[in-house]
Amino acid sequence: MAVTLHTSLGDIKLEIYCESVPQAAQNFLALCASNYYDGTIFHRNIKGFMIQGGDPTGSGRGGKSIYPTANGKFSDEISDNFKFAKRGVVAMANSGPNTNGSQFFIVYAKAPHLNGKYTIMGQVIDGQDTLDKMEKIPVGAADKPLQEIRLRSVTIHANPMAN
Repeated sequence: MAVTLHTSLGDIKLEIYCESVPQAAQNFLALCASNYYDGTIFHRNIKGFMIQGGDPTGSGRGGKSIYPTANGKFSDEISDNFKFAKRGVVAMANSGPNTNGSQFFIVYAKAPHLNGKYTIMGQVIDGQDTLDKMEKIPVGAADKPLQEIRLRSVTIHANPMAN
């Protein structure tokens, strides 16, 4: 399964690992399908490390999963098969073990120190040029981009290689 993130800086196409991380994939795809992410901003951007979004409040402290848990969070799906070994790895953001909600991040470079701590749910398969543009945006306090980077909408594809 694949999705295209249509951002204010261009498109990024992601392959989502549905079979390997079913909870995270179902959560992310359901949020995409319900337009949950439409109009949200990427609230954290650290050159050489990652960009983070998926929080409807834009604060970095909001967002819930689709799962009806008391805190709106769900469990980690950590796999030894997936590592933060290259640019473009996509993962659920969290605030500690088993606290996945709606936020996600894309790494700009390999980040082995994150292995085993975050649910990797996909990989950028097209749009590295957009990722390059994102990484170059200057940031202010709390690594917030000084130029707004907005996730305008998401297209869900049945085939990861579809246009």
